[in-house]
Amino acid sequence: MTQPRLATQTDQGRMYARAVGGEPEVPSITTVIGQQAQDLGGWHGYMAAKAALEDDRSIRAGRSAGLRHAVIRDAAGAAERYRDQAAARGDRIHEYCENVALRALGEEHDVEGTRETLALHAESAWADRFDEWWELYRPEPIATELTVWNQTVGYAGTLDLVARIGGRVCLIDYKTKGTDRKGRVKPLDAKVIMQLVAGVKAEESLVDAETGSWEPWPHADAPVLLGVALGETEVRAQQANPDLLEGNWYKFCALRKVWGHQRALELQCQDPSQQPLMAVVPPPLSVDLPRKNAS
Repeated sequence: MTQPRLATQTDQGRMYARAVGGEPEVPSITTVIGQQAQDLGGWHGYMAAKAALEDDRSIRAGRSAGLRHAVIRDAAGAAERYRDQAAARGDRIHEYCENVALRALGEEHDVEGTRETLALHAESAWADRFDEWWELYRPEPIATELTVWNQTVGYAGTLDLVARIGGRVCLIDYKTKGTDRKGRVKPLDAKVIMQLVAGVKAEESLVDAETGSWEPWPHADAPVLLGVALGETEVRAQQANPDLLEGNWYKFCALRKVWGHQRALELQCQDPSQQPLMAVVPPPLSVDLPRKNAS
């Protein structure tokens, strides 16, 4: 997937500038959504236990403290390794999808090169399933990897694809997913609705990153917001329920406020005189003074 030219990774998450070389001004859509708490403790524990059981050294680890610590250390990082590998795979698949859209737009593309990259990683099946989906739904691309901006709320993001399908404008977000035990692509997370509704609520879209030129967002009334789960065995497209868009928009705006307050607190705490927790000394001992006889 093409790295958005205006996006920068910061201590507060990914942020966007208005032009190449400009200062980051607003958080990305995914950074805002990331403010929602997510409990992954069970999954991390499962991945660690699985890695330890599958480690050939586990049998011998009981007789060696050093080996035991090595197995534990590697198992503890299993979830992070899986996450990083899945992210890299997602980038490669997104890049292929982007180039297919560029080819359809008549622009410069590298469909063959990105497909070869997938083949080198034994990931050609994802490209095959995507091609089948493309032929079945016949999208007519309007723009791919399009950066959008909302100044009122304060965020920006990059849309995977804007296209017409069946004559209707669709905002499309790809999600690379694994396969379940039944051989079906795993379902989309409902958070994709927030991501899509934030896209349709944009106020501007990028024209030229170098000059920082933008134009009014022309697809604020796009009738279809589509999440597309890209799998090894199938591709499943699902439309965001129109009845749930308003609620997801309010939730997104609330999360944007959380991000803003958190950033303000972090900046405030950079001042040495503004530490989050301060020492408290015990109260002074009370002293009973003798009372004078008023008479």
